[in-house]
Amino acid sequence: MDTSDLPATGGCACGAVRYALTATPLFVHCCHCRWCQRETGSAFVINAIVETDAVELREGEPAPIATPSESGKGQTIMRCPNCWVALWSHYAGIGPKVAFLRAATLDEPDAVAPDIHIYTASKQPWVTLSHDIPVVKEYYRRSEYWPAESIERLKLARER
Repeated sequence: MDTSDLPATGGCACGAVRYALTATPLFVHCCHCRWCQRETGSAFVINAIVETDAVELREGEPAPIATPSESGKGQTIMRCPNCWVALWSHYAGIGPKVAFLRAATLDEPDAVAPDIHIYTASKQPWVTLSHDIPVVKEYYRRSEYWPAESIERLKLARER
């Protein structure tokens, strides 16, 4: 996604919650972990990591739902209170100032492509990865994959 795609709008299935994404993602994960598979009912999830203040609500108010996570620290999934579609998450390890936006909730989800495939040790065997982008079996060190600008934006977001 580049700045010409902004603001990018999105929302839940029923339309009760609408938002605008006003900044490009810091980094985009395609997560193949079992927790994401269970929570989405799919083989993986595409999470666009962005500063929470770059997700501007245009309509409605998502409901925060505390759920467990593999780390044991949990996460808060922001869901539409009507159709319960997951819009974004806040992971305890990174804090509420950073949102893991579900890219499929964007009106134009193909504007967001993954920067990395994570937790591929548990990916579905029928999913084939091209290796055009990094593929890691578990998680990774941000300093090895994230652009310096994104690391700085993350630092600033967490300090606000």
